Amino acid sequence: MTATRYAAKLARIRAGVYTTGDYMIADAKDADVTGGIPATGSRRDAQGRPAGPRTRPEFLDQIRAVIDQDVVDIMLTSAGNLDALNEAQAFRGSAIQPAFRGNETTCVWGNIRGGRYTEAPSRPYRGADLGFAPGDLCLYSLTFNNDAEADTKMLDAYAAFRREARAAGVKHFLEVFNPNRPDAVAKDALGAYVTDCILRLQASMTRAERPEFLKVAYNGPEAMQQLAAHDPSMVVGVLGGAGATHRDTFELIAQSERHGARLALFGRKINQAEDQCLLIAWMRRVADRAATPEEAVRGYHADLARKGLHPDRALDADLTITSEVLRFDATPVAV
Repeated sequence: MTATRYAAKLARIRAGVYTTGDYMIADAKDADVTGGIPATGSRRDAQGRPAGPRTRPEFLDQIRAVIDQDVVDIMLTSAGNLDALNEAQAFRGSAIQPAFRGNETTCVWGNIRGGRYTEAPSRPYRGADLGFAPGDLCLYSLTFNNDAEADTKMLDAYAAFRREARAAGVKHFLEVFNPNRPDAVAKDALGAYVTDCILRLQASMTRAERPEFLKVAYNGPEAMQQLAAHDPSMVVGVLGGAGATHRDTFELIAQSERHGARLALFGRKINQAEDQCLLIAWMRRVADRAATPEEAVRGYHADLARKGLHPDRALDADLTITSEVLRFDATPVAV
């Protein structure tokens, strides 16, 4: 098997010799576990415009295109789709690390048409059977809601998963969502709450039980700095969250890297792009500090124009930061 960039970069980060180029980018193509037809996003016509929902074969074709581009470090999919990709030998000769989603808390079931699952406190659920694991790395997610009963159920399910994962020889990385209940914690305490929940959890875990790395929401510079600096042996990454402007995408990479994150895992921000491979190429430039977020937006739009693709947003709109948490540390757009 080809050695992965992920393994080499993770080793350098853990050894304390992180350098430019080691920031990792993961394509989170596990949206199908969030539910149904809308989950895989829109196919694009010859001009780059949305043209109806992707079928599963079209979704798999898009994943293969990103694998063939060979820029991302990790490709995360559902267990079913990773199994299909393995059958097609999609990772043969690739330096990309494949991973599959090991569970899906109910707060991510947001693409089920007519569903109301996200309105209730998140509950643990695991669809993937580790006895049929299609790879040696998977994602496990937790959602804390500041509710002792709900949170202990989450933690008990995670403990059971860790036992099964060790028995199956599967490593994991841990995703910790912000509370899905809007009143779970005060807004100004959100980052501190999630950070403390993570550290309290890991205090009871030996090295053999710990996740390979963390995937958390970006709750601002202070929260990221505290989490990343507290334990240098703990590698921290950010999740992409909702789709937004491409300025938001590039700012999230630049700001998280500046404040201690060492990887980003993007789902909707990549999946909703006019041209996913073009976007990923600019994400890599930002991660490598070869382009600013503003330069990346302008460069991406120029590349779309060269390919004759119509952008979803005008350039001025796409240069706008829409995420409140990213506005505190952003550089002004050049006039």
